[in-house]
Amino acid sequence: MILEQELKGKTLSPQEVRSILKTDNKEIVELCKRASILPRKNSKGQTYFSYEEVKNLRKVQAMKNASMPPAKAPAKQPSAILNILNSLREMENKLSDRISKVIDEKLEGMDEVVVELIRCKTDNETLRQKIIDLNKEIYQLKNDLNTYKPVGLGFYKKKEKHIWD
Repeated sequence: MILEQELKGKTLSPQEVRSILKTDNKEIVELCKRASILPRKNSKGQTYFSYEEVKNLRKVQAMKNASMPPAKAPAKQPSAILNILNSLREMENKLSDRISKVIDEKLEGMDEVVVELIRCKTDNETLRQKIIDLNKEIYQLKNDLNTYKPVGLGFYKKKEKHIWD
């Protein structure tokens, strides 16, 4: 009696329910549907079952194993609906094939464009580095040119640079 009262207040995790029923989550969901049991969640959002619910699930499992009919047997659809569904599937396949073909055609030349863009970017960086090097050379040549001073009659004399200049 005391043991049963303690068990009534106990909650079980889905892992414990799986081990008790010796089944997987899919089967537990099916048993919950058959037994009209909605798993509850605690404040942390974790699913749990009460001891009573697990007892009911075990009973439903035992009845199911004793060849209980499925919860919902799929109703046979009329041939007109099947024809419409088949037509819709065919239309969907044709549309997706056409869209894929158009996209493939549009993107066909993109590989070459990307390669050309990378090549142009590399060339641009190379030319930028050449400009930097030439600017440095121009600066050095201007400094060198400024060391020559005119002495007359079109002659120039190189002025010696001192360390402190």
